[in-house]
Amino acid sequence: MTQDRAASGQSETGVGGSTDLPGSIDAVEQMLAAQGYVADRGLATVVFLSLKLGRPLFLEGEAGVGKTEIAKTLATALGRRLIRLQCYEGLDAASAVYEWNFAAQMIAIRTAEASNTGADRDALQAELFGDDYLIRRPLLEAMQPDPRGAPVLLIDELDRTDEPFEAFLLEALSDFQVTIPELGTVKAPEPPIVIVTSNRTREVHDALKRRCLYHWVDYPDFDREMQILTARAPDLAPRLSQEVVAFVQALRTEDLFKHPGIAETIDWANCLLALDVIDLSPEVIADTLGAILKYQDDITRLQGSEAKRILDQARANINEASVDPSRQDRT
Repeated sequence: MTQDRAASGQSETGVGGSTDLPGSIDAVEQMLAAQGYVADRGLATVVFLSLKLGRPLFLEGEAGVGKTEIAKTLATALGRRLIRLQCYEGLDAASAVYEWNFAAQMIAIRTAEASNTGADRDALQAELFGDDYLIRRPLLEAMQPDPRGAPVLLIDELDRTDEPFEAFLLEALSDFQVTIPELGTVKAPEPPIVIVTSNRTREVHDALKRRCLYHWVDYPDFDREMQILTARAPDLAPRLSQEVVAFVQALRTEDLFKHPGIAETIDWANCLLALDVIDLSPEVIADTLGAILKYQDDITRLQGSEAKRILDQARANINEASVDPSRQDRT
């Protein structure tokens, strides 16, 4: 891609030959921003490359930093269907790919027996293992043709599964096809846009990561978190927005069991809006800690003077940075 073409933001051919994809990194940033997702340059770059090259994108980072949201935002921005595979311990291929509707099959068998029509057993078996009785799970559903274009397949929190499922997923992502013994091989006419996320509760095997483009999603700095909060909670007063972000950023330097993510920052801001809060105080913080902290030990630690200490530190950080509140009026 030449420099002129990259700068123009023209649409380019990407996944499955689609031409409705953003044609530059800047275009990706603008597309995501239009949906209220503020991406840094690194994330926008890897999203652009994933779309351009048709490679799965593996996003790793702490919970609540926007990994899952990027898949939802992409689906909305591109007008594609979002298909989500929520991972959990014990997830197997049957739950991820397909199952047969056993209850419906049994009803069909009993109906055939009761009708006493002498229906051909081979014909009945072919019917029972046909498309009408097939339950498509997320991976198989993502391989179906769609007039809107290839769907966005979100494989969320892969680290919750085990290594056998990783091995299966590695094969599925290699060819974007699965074999159903009764029906044959199903291959995606257009590979889906794949986003894999992990909270790094355990290491995911290198072989699977090699199939993907990798990006670590970190907590945002003050300026970017302010942009995010302004986009997601625009009614919050600029000075209060600064205090919210500065307080949460200060919390992330504390020795807590679970640091608050961007999602908690937004939740807290919405709680303060609902309570008509115009200024942070230790009392307000104590009343609303449940919006930003999810473990009782962390909440207990911030009662009383600790909340005031961190609030004072947050305000000092704002003053030291000489942040101009008027710049938060930008949308």
